[in-house]
Amino acid sequence: MHTVAVLALDSVIPFDLSTPVEVFGRARLPGGAPAYRVVICGARTEVDAGVFTLRPPWGLDALAEADTIVLPGCADPTAPVPGDVLGALRRAAASGTRIASICSGAFVLAATGLLDGLRATTHWAAAATLAERHPEVEVDPGVLYVDNGQFLTSAGAAAGLDLCLHLVRLDHGSAVAADAARLSVMPLEREGGQAQFIAHDPPPAPRGATFESLLSWLHDNTDRVLTLDDIAAEAGMSTRTLNRRFREQTGTTPLQWLLRARIRRAQHLLEATTAPVDTIAGQVGFGSPTAFRERFKRVVGTSPHSYRSTFQRASGA
Repeated sequence: MHTVAVLALDSVIPFDLSTPVEVFGRARLPGGAPAYRVVICGARTEVDAGVFTLRPPWGLDALAEADTIVLPGCADPTAPVPGDVLGALRRAAASGTRIASICSGAFVLAATGLLDGLRATTHWAAAATLAERHPEVEVDPGVLYVDNGQFLTSAGAAAGLDLCLHLVRLDHGSAVAADAARLSVMPLEREGGQAQFIAHDPPPAPRGATFESLLSWLHDNTDRVLTLDDIAAEAGMSTRTLNRRFREQTGTTPLQWLLRARIRRAQHLLEATTAPVDTIAGQVGFGSPTAFRERFKRVVGTSPHSYRSTFQRASGA
């Protein structure tokens, strides 16, 4: 079973703490079995949560066994993060664990260095502070949440619900996520197509990774129809070796990485140009406009036309 570890630090915001506990704890698979095992971890036996004191049943060791770690926000996001917490999170990330933050929990994640070079978000009121304290992070205060693959961040309060439901949908599909949304008395996609504001950036390779040049080549060739054989030839290795090593360094496959890069490029073109959707489909490597529309909606949660219309409304607001 997929284990979600929620890390409670001093001054944890109770709402942020309860959001993943409720969403993941209530999620059920089609047969009725729990979709997740949820554990609350702490660096100490007692955690000051402001209006109450929390005694987490698990310590930091439990993070090593988690499939997903959630970092709730803290009332004082600028407070130093204990070294043992940073170490535990870095080790979990190195083993491939997915880490998501809610609200000012992004400060904890940023303190590990794992967000360096990535886009991230947090509560709008704390965005400037996050950008100032962590200039290596590309802080975007205008989105509900950012999905970088292994590392995800969300804005404040209700955006944590959006993020958790997004994770349920990634893990178990729309039907399970829709049921979790109903239990939370929350639409799976809030009116206005909130899913379109997710930044679907492809995961980067770690610093010094052998695939840095290949990722740059892929990024520069999103307009081409590329096969796995094409990518393997560029990398100078067999498709089997490419898939294995690529996943080791990026956490995904070459074709999935390329797909995310294409969708992100399409989002930019929809935002910044007036080119027809069919033209953009070809510019991001889709041979069929229909296939592009279907894939875009599956990834972004709305159609290319709706995405463009909503962005233009937001720009003119």
